[in-house]
Amino acid sequence: MSATAVHSLWTTAADPIDKIDAPTIEYGQLSPVLIVIGAAVIGVLIEAFVPRKSRYYAQLFLSVVSLAAAFAAVVGLAARGFGTTKAQIAAMGAIAVDGPALFLQGTILLTGIVAIFTFAERRLDPVAHGNRVDSFVAQAGSVPGSEGEQAATKAGFATTEVFPLALFAIGGMLVFPAANDLLTLFIALEVFSLPLYLLCALARRKRLMSQESAVKYFLLGAFASAFTLFGIALLYGYAGSVSYATVADVVEGNVKTVDPALADTMGNDALLLIGVAMVVMGLLFKVGAVPFHMWTPDVYQGAPTPVTGFMAAATKVAAFGALLRLLYVVLPGLRWDWRPVMWGVAVITMLGGAIIAITQTDIKRLLAYSSVAHAGFILAGVIATTPDGISSVLFYLGAYSFVTIGAFAVVTLVRDAGGEATHLSKWAGLGRRSPLVAAVFAVFLLAFAGIPLTSGFAGKFAVFKAAAEGGAGPLVVVGVLSSAIAAFFYIRVIVLMFFSEPKADGPTVAVPSPLTMTAIGVGVAVTLVLGVAPQYFLDLANQAGVFVR
Repeated sequence: MSATAVHSLWTTAADPIDKIDAPTIEYGQLSPVLIVIGAAVIGVLIEAFVPRKSRYYAQLFLSVVSLAAAFAAVVGLAARGFGTTKAQIAAMGAIAVDGPALFLQGTILLTGIVAIFTFAERRLDPVAHGNRVDSFVAQAGSVPGSEGEQAATKAGFATTEVFPLALFAIGGMLVFPAANDLLTLFIALEVFSLPLYLLCALARRKRLMSQESAVKYFLLGAFASAFTLFGIALLYGYAGSVSYATVADVVEGNVKTVDPALADTMGNDALLLIGVAMVVMGLLFKVGAVPFHMWTPDVYQGAPTPVTGFMAAATKVAAFGALLRLLYVVLPGLRWDWRPVMWGVAVITMLGGAIIAITQTDIKRLLAYSSVAHAGFILAGVIATTPDGISSVLFYLGAYSFVTIGAFAVVTLVRDAGGEATHLSKWAGLGRRSPLVAAVFAVFLLAFAGIPLTSGFAGKFAVFKAAAEGGAGPLVVVGVLSSAIAAFFYIRVIVLMFFSEPKADGPTVAVPSPLTMTAIGVGVAVTLVLGVAPQYFLDLANQAGVFVR
């Protein structure tokens, strides 16, 4: 290196640096996220400073009020036009405030409130040592079956940390579909995944199975996160930026100036294709699409049922929102490359979920494979690549999330001596024992199957119509076939409940508190309203279906 070159380096480094500008943050537009994260932090402080006896009520009150306030903030933003005419990029380009983001955030917050009600349920298990108990372990740090655990149960301890954990998860989920650069996307992914790994391990009954499910979820989730991060690194090498807009410009060839340091790698298609494949793989893992669905049945079965319901509903909404934004905002110029791959994923996801579900004997595993099949149906809408594709996916996610939480809330009611009776044989004759619970569950199953006059039918119709108009006709045929296969096992459960003889030693149906009744009631109401009169909500999804670029 010549002396002049070294000297020029010195002079560049010694030049006075322009002052660093403070970031401009639009706190009003980020208020839904800030309210939830702020409440989660206060929840941690409650764990530290509030006496044990009062924590449960304090946490429940804080969680419900903060989620309701955040939902009010979302509605306020939408009413002021941030979902349509005033849609913009906030927080120095990190977060998009637009129709899809607000619609999905509203859905996540409402499902979050309903899920918190199921978390707080304390009337289903028999009273232990004079204390009402919930679905969560008395002391998470104690070894299953140890003296420490027995002492904690006797003392009436409760793991009230589940409320702040749920709030942190919801906070991450709110950012995930609104993220407008790849790093924000990754941080949001970790913020909502880590609390979920913990929540999965906290079941009061069957603790070893619960801990096993958490370890599986954690290990596979860590792999998926690593793939995502590596994909982000490759996309940065390709585009010289992690911003969605810049990556999209480089993909479409609209870049005027190139940073000399990145001139050699920018525009290298191998980096682009491998990077996109890895990031999309991470998102497909979160939505539970085949072949990245391996964790779904084990985790759904092992996790405490309220957590399973929350995870099945809210995670899907957040992950599909992020996937939509990535494919429609960043990669429209790469459509011919990603569509065929997504076709394949959608086909094997629909068929795989529906066919494997037929063989299941556990109700939670059956619902897990059913959620895999539903991921395939939603992918059909994603593949449409039309404005109708976006709005149909938004509508489907809204409808699906409430049915899911309602269905898992019903599963918590059916109990025998060992806790929840999830084996299908235990559900035989349930319709004669408690006709109301069986009828409600039948409504949810019919919605999953997509029978007319339920939200499931309206959602499937919207998604398949968008896919057909987007040129994915064969995919719709596969979807209808998969729906027919799936209808078989849903209707099989209904037949089992209403037309089988109840066993003498069969399970009982616990009478829940108003909290779980509300959760199930909201699920039924949404299922029927979206099935009978979906037009208003379809219009709402249509208005919200435009991404800000």
